[in-house]
Amino acid sequence: MTGPGRREVEHEITVRAPAATAYRLIAEVAEWPRIFPPTVHVDHLERAPGHERIRIWATAEGEAKTWTSRRVLDPGGLRIEFRQEVSAPPVASMGGAWVIEPVGEDESRIRLLHDYRAVGDDPDDLAWIDRAVDHNSRAELAALKVNMERAVDSADLLLSFEDTVRIAGSAKDAYDFVNDAHLWRERLPHVARVSLTEETPGLQTLEMDTRTKDGSTHTTRSVRVCFPHQRIVYKQIVTPALMTLHTGAWLFTDTGDGVTVTSRHTVMINPDTITKVLGEGAGVAEAREFVRTALSGNSLATLGHARAYAESRA
Repeated sequence: MTGPGRREVEHEITVRAPAATAYRLIAEVAEWPRIFPPTVHVDHLERAPGHERIRIWATAEGEAKTWTSRRVLDPGGLRIEFRQEVSAPPVASMGGAWVIEPVGEDESRIRLLHDYRAVGDDPDDLAWIDRAVDHNSRAELAALKVNMERAVDSADLLLSFEDTVRIAGSAKDAYDFVNDAHLWRERLPHVARVSLTEETPGLQTLEMDTRTKDGSTHTTRSVRVCFPHQRIVYKQIVTPALMTLHTGAWLFTDTGDGVTVTSRHTVMINPDTITKVLGEGAGVAEAREFVRTALSGNSLATLGHARAYAESRA
């Protein structure tokens, strides 16, 4: 029963995917940045049969947030219960469940349940949480539907790749170059404009204009989660027209006599914009090649400058 200041809400959607597939994609939280628009990154803190503790970084109404949750997984009952262990203000407590119901062999109903309270039961904060939960739930379920159905029909739209360089310098210096993205306009020729905010240490919002080979620019906006001096993971929340998804990571591995730095990308091609961006006659294969060439080019340029920076300080 709902008490004073406590909300209980439910959202649902029907997807053209078997119930087992729906459950698996929701259970495997490492896939969430690919499936759910608000989710930037998820780390497992503890794992045991049927139970897990996870930390989630995500956006809520345009703001980057992080929290820790415990989950109870019931694959037989197609149900996953969750409860935030440490909520981010203005949320005082948050929990709920994913419930998957088979509609037929190839169709499922997914119900997303939430219960929550605001800090101090403040009505304005509760209204903010209402809006955030409603917006994120609708976005999550809509994206889940699209990504599940694309997984069945269009696996060739998903593209993952990486580039690696060896640096005769320290992991700290290489990491600092990538972490200090507010300096990229002065340091990287392909960056025309950059804006970096970091209200919470290690949680950055990065917006920049990147120059292409023809001299034009495109704007991207990313949320980055930074783990000194080991990795920086990110998700673009404003992507170029040819993509519906772009997640990535910068990985720094100390080798004893230097460091290897890897730039990793996962992209979902937007099939609706291929001919608009690349011209008539272009298809998914051409889009994959174009995206890989462009992203690898920028990554290798950044890695090259990071190497020069780190080696000059060695």
